[in-house]
Amino acid sequence: MAARIEDYGLLGDCESAALVSLSGSIDWLCLPRFDSDACFASLVGTEENGFWKIAPLSPVCGVRRAYRDGSLALETEITTDEGTIVLVDFMAVGEPAADVVRLVIGKTGNVPMRMELVLRAGYGRTIPWVQAIPNGIEAVAGPDRFRLTSTSAAPLHGEGLRTVTDFVVCAGDRVPFVFDWSPSHIPAPPQGDPFEAFDRCEAFWTEWSSRAKVEGPYANLVKRSLLTLKALTYAPTGGIVAAPTTSLPEQLGGVRNWDYRFCWVRDSTFTLYALLSAGYTEEARAWRDWLLRAAAGAPEQLQILYGIGGERRLTETSIDWLRGYEESRPVRIGNLASEQLQLDVYGELIDTLHLCTCSGLATSREGWALQRALVNHLEKIWAEPDSGIWEVRGEPRHFTHSKVMCWVAFDRGVKAIEHWGAEGPLDRWRAARDRVHAEICARGFDPAQNTFVQYYGSTEPDASLLQLPLVGFLPPEDPRIVGTVEAVQRRLMKRGLVERYVTKEHVDGLPTGEGCFLACSFWLVDALVLLGRRDEAVTLFERLVALANDLGLFSEEYDVESRRMLGNFPQALSHVALVNTALNLSRLGGPAHHRRSM
Repeated sequence: MAARIEDYGLLGDCESAALVSLSGSIDWLCLPRFDSDACFASLVGTEENGFWKIAPLSPVCGVRRAYRDGSLALETEITTDEGTIVLVDFMAVGEPAADVVRLVIGKTGNVPMRMELVLRAGYGRTIPWVQAIPNGIEAVAGPDRFRLTSTSAAPLHGEGLRTVTDFVVCAGDRVPFVFDWSPSHIPAPPQGDPFEAFDRCEAFWTEWSSRAKVEGPYANLVKRSLLTLKALTYAPTGGIVAAPTTSLPEQLGGVRNWDYRFCWVRDSTFTLYALLSAGYTEEARAWRDWLLRAAAGAPEQLQILYGIGGERRLTETSIDWLRGYEESRPVRIGNLASEQLQLDVYGELIDTLHLCTCSGLATSREGWALQRALVNHLEKIWAEPDSGIWEVRGEPRHFTHSKVMCWVAFDRGVKAIEHWGAEGPLDRWRAARDRVHAEICARGFDPAQNTFVQYYGSTEPDASLLQLPLVGFLPPEDPRIVGTVEAVQRRLMKRGLVERYVTKEHVDGLPTGEGCFLACSFWLVDALVLLGRRDEAVTLFERLVALANDLGLFSEEYDVESRRMLGNFPQALSHVALVNTALNLSRLGGPAHHRRSM
């Protein structure tokens, strides 16, 4: 059975990622891209679906692990009765093949070790054809070639459709293992030296992290979250995936299991704030450029998410031969939400491009032409029901948050004309902005409860409504905003954390139940900051950051009953929200203040 979600660490090379557990087992890996078929899928299956483990044969007395300072190289120190070893895991950056490197370093004593590899292509379904090569094995399955090599100190051999080796690590020994992928139809590239690859990996990450312009009491937390976001960046295009995994459940044993290895437009404004506030202009520009390429085309075809290269066809299917993380089925590949109408995406995209202009990332003539076309199209469709920010699979409704983001789109379009001299139908967009604002206040607000509600006609709040003061829809001190924040605290708080909304099958189209959504809890901190309730904000923020695992990583959700992480891991939006909230608490005029005044 797979480890707890919070027991995993992240390895990455800005093109793919791997998850390695406390026990030294890599249980999830897709090479060469985030969205490739997994070759290690035991995380959402069984051991027979692929894993790679390096562990002592003698009983373990203690385990300590940490990322090297400013790096994504993970060191795990394992102490046994026989002595102590250090396992150094990383993904090579800039190598000709997509590599995962594991170094076993002897610290004290003589420690007997075992390496075991179960390699399966196609999400655990395909057993590859394996043959011996010097110092290792080569495996081919259709378009994929995999190699695992080591040294004479750890000779590899087959054993029951597994590749294994038993070896002893003495003090001072360094035993490397290199696993790589390359296309099977061309000659395999030469493998580089694993120790030189480590030096290059360290140099890459430490140089990148040293450029972070972050200070204050939460600087270390913010820098680790920024490193995580960088690792979730697909460097060739600039896209940032929501998470490197699929189908880690929002409820153990449940069906809310989604593929997050894609790029959500909705996250773009938050992500840009995080990157720009920390001084990472190059990454922000790459993300902006990815967004413009992905969204280009007919405005009525705008999607809420795209593939890492801007792909639009993300057909959702179920992988029935995988049992799911702790029996949470189905395991899904692709995401049907890409076909939904979600009106808020228009506001998110326009808001992102407006932020780019305000921050000095000049928008091209083509970029403004796209914005104008999108706002013009939104004039025709903003009054329609949609599936909302939470991508419900029930009947479309008039979600209040969606309408607010339509208002944002019109508002930012108006400001582009007023402040930047852009060409557009100013009077018409002003009228549309006022019309949307008036409707939301009339139909999306419940005066009896003094709160905005999830959708027109509902009596329930929704955590997405915490963004109303952040986007400038109403000032924070407005009694309706104060009432909405208090309604979220009263109705959606569960043991100090925020749920997205009250799940109901007739709304969701799915069985009820899930954990608390971590980004929503950070949004509440932001709202409290704007309301001047700083002490409450700091208390909640410190409770939130205490939920990170020992490596500073967050999943999407947290179950306050079992005290376990839930959802895909690590989750970009959780880390983006942490960065922005920490900046809101650490400096005057942070993202929460800046966004509402743009």
